Amino acid sequence: MVAKISVGSSLFGALSYNQNKVDEEQGKVLLSNRMFESEDGNFSIRRCMECFDMHLPADLKTEKPIIHISLNPHPDDVLSDSQLADIAKEYMDKLGYSNQPYMVYKHEDIARHHIHIVSIRVDETGKKINDKFEHIRSKQITRELEQKYGLHPAEKKQAAERPELKKVYYRAGDVKHQLSNTVKALVGSYRFQSFTEYKALLSIYNVQAEEVKGEVNGKPYNGIVYSATNDKGEKQGNPFKSSSLGKSVGYEATQRHIKKSAKDIQDKNLKERTRRTVGAVMKSARSREQFITDLKGKGIDVLFRQNDTGRIYGVTFIDHENRTVLNGSRLGKDFSANVFNDLFSGSRTLVTGNSKAEMQEHKQGNNPTGHLSEGTGKAVAGLFGLLSGGNDTPPDNSQVPSPKKKKKKKQRRI
Repeated sequence: MVAKISVGSSLFGALSYNQNKVDEEQGKVLLSNRMFESEDGNFSIRRCMECFDMHLPADLKTEKPIIHISLNPHPDDVLSDSQLADIAKEYMDKLGYSNQPYMVYKHEDIARHHIHIVSIRVDETGKKINDKFEHIRSKQITRELEQKYGLHPAEKKQAAERPELKKVYYRAGDVKHQLSNTVKALVGSYRFQSFTEYKALLSIYNVQAEEVKGEVNGKPYNGIVYSATNDKGEKQGNPFKSSSLGKSVGYEATQRHIKKSAKDIQDKNLKERTRRTVGAVMKSARSREQFITDLKGKGIDVLFRQNDTGRIYGVTFIDHENRTVLNGSRLGKDFSANVFNDLFSGSRTLVTGNSKAEMQEHKQGNNPTGHLSEGTGKAVAGLFGLLSGGNDTPPDNSQVPSPKKKKKKKQRRI
């Protein structure tokens, strides 16, 4: 189990980060210590702020009185909410925070569930909580908890799974070495199920990969060549054969990784976090630019592939939280390229039962800026009924033609 400790001055920032997870149904409150609970058992940022303020002295002198801790069990450790709450409490007690107010949140936005703890580093008299050798003491505490609860000692393994990732910069020189380091780190860290997804991942680190097929002495040959690019995706310098960078980034190794990734994504349900996050942003974004920016803020890069006329024919999501690359079609039909074309053009081409007059109204309401009109917004919202738990009932019964009554045949009298 790995503990990460950060300190700061913004109590609101730490609370809102965690409360947003709760509001998006990607997290929950597991435990509170010396905090007032509401009658319904729910917590709000405002209420939490008030509780923490009660414990802070008026003449606070500490510049960074807020502590924000994340406890990250190994992915193979399956723990109940009760166990996670117990671990959080024991950790805080041993760190010296048993008498401090704090909130414990469970995050479920990635496959590896983990907990976050928000507290204050000064007591009610203004005295700072002992932070001498804090990180060393924290490591000792996590080791003790690993032994007590039978957890995997994940620290070294997790560090190895998250190598430093850097963009390739052609002008910096030693391009072959840069390519080798970056490509190997990406293959070792991310999951992807196709070569297209692999290329999308590489592209945001200024790397281009191309498949090479041919024959050598009458036998079919498959290979990969890698090139450095600039930030516009334009090739820089000469390409390098995968064999010159290492076997782990060659064609056969890449195909094995693709198969393994597909199994991992299926077994660990890694698509769900990406699907929920993208779906939520789709409902709120009013333009393509806002959509890209909002997703990036949630740890997801999105790449659109489009033709010369600007029409989108492919979309790929790179989720940096769970290290998974997914084409939109893998998330479902509501995330396909056609959906994004309609979303960003401000029109819907789906047949929703609207009359011709209504469809014409949507066309006239198109906005070249990409913002959605009110009518289009409703249509888009209808599309995402899957995400919001909607049903198939038409919004207006007048749009549904009433069934024709059959005329009764007159019986002939004999």
